[in-house]
Amino acid sequence: MQDTVVIPSRYRGPPQSGNGGYVSGIFAELLPRHPEKAPEITLRSPIPLDRTMIVKRGASESHGVDIFDDETLIAECRLIDSPFVDFIVPPCPDPARIEAAMPASLAFTPNINPLLPNQKGFHPICFCCGVEAEDGLQIYPAPLDPGHVAALWKTKEAWAVGGKVPASFLWTAMDCPAQFAFMNASIRTGLMGRMSAEILALPTAGATLIVSAWTIAVQGKKHFAGAALFDETGEQLARATTLWIGGEPI
Repeated sequence: MQDTVVIPSRYRGPPQSGNGGYVSGIFAELLPRHPEKAPEITLRSPIPLDRTMIVKRGASESHGVDIFDDETLIAECRLIDSPFVDFIVPPCPDPARIEAAMPASLAFTPNINPLLPNQKGFHPICFCCGVEAEDGLQIYPAPLDPGHVAALWKTKEAWAVGGKVPASFLWTAMDCPAQFAFMNASIRTGLMGRMSAEILALPTAGATLIVSAWTIAVQGKKHFAGAALFDETGEQLARATTLWIGGEPI
């Protein structure tokens, strides 16, 4: 039973915090697998990098796992009734359309993050979407329709674990594009607060995948989005729901 967990700085989102999707995927691995349930990760505090965090388990596996940095609660990890039973995923976007729209991706746009003047993208060094993260996933969501973005994701053989792309990377790939979907709907959200995902199949490392993300609803300060991954034939590989806290017009 794993008692501690460390997020290396490579897997950052904001400069001093772990990428929400990646850490959610790592934390999800601390939960048992259940055929009718899905992991739900609620992030309570910024995720420290290169620090040993404590894994605290409940009285039974069904009570989930909490992650602490000293006395600070970082995340609550639970198994929930699967939200994907009636989950509607839009059809796989056309790769040619994605490629044509790629130059308009906000990942390449300077000055969209007021905290990072004269830099490109919302988080330039983010492991998922950062154009300055040379060892990142290099996922640059392109605008398709209002509230809908997609990207072509060229995975690398060097990432392989048993020949496959790690599940934590699939969680990562479905994080940032959801925020880009809101920005494509003229809403700048806060950081991700909760994520649940279902991995249907792990792709072969080196394959080109299609990432799709779309807005679902806004309820006060809560902004809900969906995301999915497809292989080149349009077969669905994974899907996720994300909750983003706070938002303001762009």
